[in-house]
Amino acid sequence: MSAPPVRIGLVGYGKGGRLFHAPLIRHAQGCMLGGIVVRSPERRAALAADFPDVPVAATLAELAETGVDAVVVTTPLDSHLPLVREAVELGLPVVCDKPFAPDATMARETVLAAEHAGVLLTVYQNRRWDADFRTVQQVVTAGALGEVLLFESRMEQPPQPEGLPVTGGGALLDLGSHAMDQAMHLFGPVRSVYAEVRMAPGGDGFDERFFVALRHDGGVTSHVTGNWARQGEVGSRFRVDGAHATLIVPDDDGQTARLTASRTPETEGAAWGTVPESRWGAVHRGGVAVPVPSQRGDWSAFYTGFARAVRGDGPPPVDPWDAVTSLEVLDAARASAATGQVLEPGATGRRTTAPVDPSRASVGSALEGDRPS
Repeated sequence: MSAPPVRIGLVGYGKGGRLFHAPLIRHAQGCMLGGIVVRSPERRAALAADFPDVPVAATLAELAETGVDAVVVTTPLDSHLPLVREAVELGLPVVCDKPFAPDATMARETVLAAEHAGVLLTVYQNRRWDADFRTVQQVVTAGALGEVLLFESRMEQPPQPEGLPVTGGGALLDLGSHAMDQAMHLFGPVRSVYAEVRMAPGGDGFDERFFVALRHDGGVTSHVTGNWARQGEVGSRFRVDGAHATLIVPDDDGQTARLTASRTPETEGAAWGTVPESRWGAVHRGGVAVPVPSQRGDWSAFYTGFARAVRGDGPPPVDPWDAVTSLEVLDAARASAATGQVLEPGATGRRTTAPVDPSRASVGSALEGDRPS
């Protein structure tokens, strides 16, 4: 007999909880939406309209009393760690939305607390299940490019009508949590970091764009750009230069846009996470571009993996220590942007001997939107 579904509770029903978590939990194999913590009357009304059969709670403790098997924290950044700690104290396996924590020190302390308590903790790095990233991963793993020399990643969007999303801590922390995780998932640990950050106009203290150059232990260089205020055409999502060929992948699979428009895996069916052939990437070699069929994206796969881990049938879909090491890189990037130095992750006060190679990165113009050469 198949195992009963894992009843997952959701803490928060703002944009993230309502659009980007609840539909995926309901769709994911082995999962069901077991309850939601929501306090405001407006959001309770939205929840009643969306999921009238789902229990509502005012606190995490009250949600635990309904018998959920696990919880997801999808609230503003400043409440992440207190709620994760509370879930751990209640003995509930917990998913924390990204950014996991404001810095690596607080992240490390929280992961250690969960380990000491013997409670499953993972971080919602759903962008590992993007179609474009999975396509890059497949091509790189197959060795189709030869030795990888340079990885370029762009996470960009035009200015939003509601303004800069400040609850995630700024572009470097919010977008960077995904972008650094992807780069390190592909090419491993980072030994040096150089960064430039552009603050948002108006003095609100949040950055709106960044450029980060990473030198991986294995020798690959990554150039990562994030921009919440992109003017004009958005650049290709990924470019990977190898010794024998170059892979260019134009953009993502539209899961964000579809969920924002209230289109879900249930409404889209087999079309979910697919990329039309006209938007496939291509391997360029000797003046010839060979199209690469896109992998399918599916963020709900994160929750399927989480449900297996809750049942003890496998590891968490994302090791929480990956989030800690990504935050070490982001801490170093923040310090590098402030000092203009190349720094080591985990030792942001110590300069590395590896300089930025000007032949590989035009960092002075990177924040203006030019592709690093």
